[in-house]
Amino acid sequence: MPTFEYQTRLPFSREDVFAWYSRPGALTRLHPPFAGRVLSEPSRGLETGSESVLGINLPGLLGTAVTAAADMVSTATSLPLRSWMRWQARHTDFEPGRGFSDEMVSGPASQWRHEHRFDDDGAGTIIKETVEYQLPLTDRLPRAVASAVESRMEAELRRIFDFRQRQTTQDLAFHQSHGMLASQEGENPGQSVRVAAVSGSGGLIGRQVCALLSGAGVQVRPMVRRTPDSSQAAGGEILWDPEAGTLDPADLEEVDVVIHLAGHPLAGRFTTAHKEKVRSSRVAGTELIAKALADAETRDPRGRALINGSAVGFYGATPEQRSHSMELLTEDLPAGTDFLAEVCRAWEQATESAHEAGVRVVMIRTGIVQSPAGGVLQQMLPLFAAGLGGPLGDDQWQSWISIDDIASLFVHTALSPSVEGPVNGVGPEPASAQAYARVLADVLRRPAALPVPSLGPKLLLGEQGARELALADQRASAEKALGTGFGFRHPSLEAALRHVLGR
Repeated sequence: MPTFEYQTRLPFSREDVFAWYSRPGALTRLHPPFAGRVLSEPSRGLETGSESVLGINLPGLLGTAVTAAADMVSTATSLPLRSWMRWQARHTDFEPGRGFSDEMVSGPASQWRHEHRFDDDGAGTIIKETVEYQLPLTDRLPRAVASAVESRMEAELRRIFDFRQRQTTQDLAFHQSHGMLASQEGENPGQSVRVAAVSGSGGLIGRQVCALLSGAGVQVRPMVRRTPDSSQAAGGEILWDPEAGTLDPADLEEVDVVIHLAGHPLAGRFTTAHKEKVRSSRVAGTELIAKALADAETRDPRGRALINGSAVGFYGATPEQRSHSMELLTEDLPAGTDFLAEVCRAWEQATESAHEAGVRVVMIRTGIVQSPAGGVLQQMLPLFAAGLGGPLGDDQWQSWISIDDIASLFVHTALSPSVEGPVNGVGPEPASAQAYARVLADVLRRPAALPVPSLGPKLLLGEQGARELALADQRASAEKALGTGFGFRHPSLEAALRHVLGR
């Protein structure tokens, strides 16, 4: 049976590393976006018998691109297209602080066993991982063909495990910098965030925010619009319904911070009905949360915080929609005059009741999030993978940020009591549309010679949507985020794309 071995050396104690692996959300943080998705976290942590479910993409760039295309079509048409394979695993051989294994219960492999061993490495830790597997039908293939298949499989596993090594190192360093490692418990008596409520917890950013919070030892309470799941661990879910104005302030009594990410998707033709949903979902939802937090803080002052979503659309899509001539967009500038700018302005103003009640309020003006699991990169990936990619526009500035950096920025501001007001959620090196296409093409080893006709975005988004989203020109500054002590994992576009695409 083929065997794959991998070793990871970490400058953190074995107790801290194993504690992080044991916390909820670790699997979500470890599973690469280019390889698929986590459908169900382990049911009982690392304990023997605990089960998890993954959606596994086909290997390589082709698999990532096919899944990206299928997800886009599903979103646009509501057709249940699926390009990934279901993988169910069960933990075995759990030894607290030392190791565990997982075995495939059902999935595309004939056999699969993945062993993890955690050993001391001086003051640090070495994780030794061994995967024994058998692919379907390979035992019936000629030896040369089977060897080629196994070689391709090993290359794919190395991509995945390289991602996991980077992710583990960076997450542990992030938690250490905020005093949130298991060994740091009690060292930071001023740490006030123990319980966090998160709206939009199932979204692209929300899933990673919840996983990062859990990895920091924070109890996460997802805000849901259905009947809360009684099987959820400590604290459970919080019921809310912004359309009905339903949110019981009592449900926020134990909550130290609310991270508000929910809102109707921007993607879609900018019809009157679509624009109303975009605006009302953000403003009404924020007003509801702000008032409930204000009520909870008034009755029990404890220095709660609201970390609210916003977008760089606040500044206006192009210079023509701005009342100033500043090229670099900083947080002290006024809102633009187009539709999305007005939405962002009203969205941020909806937090006012919380601010007046003494709640610390931060608004993250998010840029173009880089992940093959959603957003612009997901939309462009199939074309680039097929060798048909090119720039979407010309000299327009695109303020991008990696999925890990935007999730980390939300958590960083939640854990940093001194941060208030608007903060641009963008990387420190914005790129022009042409430069973005060139870097993406280099990372994928594909050409970028075919500019995307403006007709394409107009067909999908309408003329107004194409102008304010796909063809926007926004060069936003990351200086305020840097000034809060935030460290970017992926300061360059190339680093961000190589990480999320495993290239």
